[in-house]
Amino acid sequence: MLSRKELKEIAGIHSEGAFFVSFYLNVNPMTNVKDNYAIHVKSMLKQKADQLDKAVMKKVGSDFEKIESYILTNKKIFRKGLAVLSSQEKNFWKEFHLAVPFKNEVIVDNTPYIKPLLDILDNYPRYAILLVDKESARLFRVHLGEIEEYAEMHSADVPGKHKKGGWFALSEKSFERHTDYHVGLHLKDVIKQLEPFLSGEFAGRLIIGGAEEAAARVKTMLPQATAEKVIGTFQAEMFANGNEILKKAEHLLQAYEKKNETEDIDALITTAMKNEHAVLGIENVLSALQEGRIRKLIMLKEYKQSGVSCAKCGYLTVQVISACPYCKGDMQNAHYMVDMIAQKAVEQGAFVEVASENKKLQDAGGIGAFLRF
Repeated sequence: MLSRKELKEIAGIHSEGAFFVSFYLNVNPMTNVKDNYAIHVKSMLKQKADQLDKAVMKKVGSDFEKIESYILTNKKIFRKGLAVLSSQEKNFWKEFHLAVPFKNEVIVDNTPYIKPLLDILDNYPRYAILLVDKESARLFRVHLGEIEEYAEMHSADVPGKHKKGGWFALSEKSFERHTDYHVGLHLKDVIKQLEPFLSGEFAGRLIIGGAEEAAARVKTMLPQATAEKVIGTFQAEMFANGNEILKKAEHLLQAYEKKNETEDIDALITTAMKNEHAVLGIENVLSALQEGRIRKLIMLKEYKQSGVSCAKCGYLTVQVISACPYCKGDMQNAHYMVDMIAQKAVEQGAFVEVASENKKLQDAGGIGAFLRF
């Protein structure tokens, strides 16, 4: 399963002169009639081969062949998005089968191109859904656009509806108190199951659905640390299937993420303008990156920037220089500068946030970072 830990390890790979082929393909059956992505594979690889220097193509030719063969012979295991990172020189191969599509692209460079994977991790965070009513509950985990049921609970001790003439000779009010007591016990049991689930699944957000009254009540009973993870509630039938539940919950998550994104960018710009622990603009970001000071990198999804990198130590700059100021190594064109910045930030343990669009950040240079010191 795709994780930040794995991407950090990939970002830390040093090429030592080797090349990596990073291949991203939309294999969504809803948008690829009769598996026509197979045609795209051949076309993409041929077009890239025609663009590459012959010496580079000689090094990655076996990668191209392996990727094409793999895709054409493994159609049945594909989902919506396929990513393959390959370097036969380094004996390196990684594949990711995801339930979200990628933009078709093939990148050849001295490092694996992981920006699309970072985008997905940022846009599809892991979260939990609790579906609850007065006598049952269901727990779901959601990650990378997919929902999976984790557990189901049913409390048999909750009494049924009050019948005329009393229930075990109890008055109507006594019966209601008796029922309410058992509902409370049921909800306490649900919360006991919920807490280890959230920590074990590293779910930082929780959405509560189901019967309106039970959902509202369980929310008031949550410990403070768990209650702070709740981002919204919705109504749904307890027998609803996973896709129906996910559809109801998704708009809550999207609204929450957009709000957080806007608040992060506002805070970034304000902090940077105060000359505190934040910077804006490509040159300031590169300076902080070189010093290992970036805590969280924020950039626009469509942000692009060209520059050069040191073939020896990896130093990045947008300045036109022929020799590295740190190790005197040769400088080479960095065609995927933004991706290299993101990869170095991840390698240094920083978070990366990719914003879909934001006028303020665009006006401030399209990229910025919160700093550690």
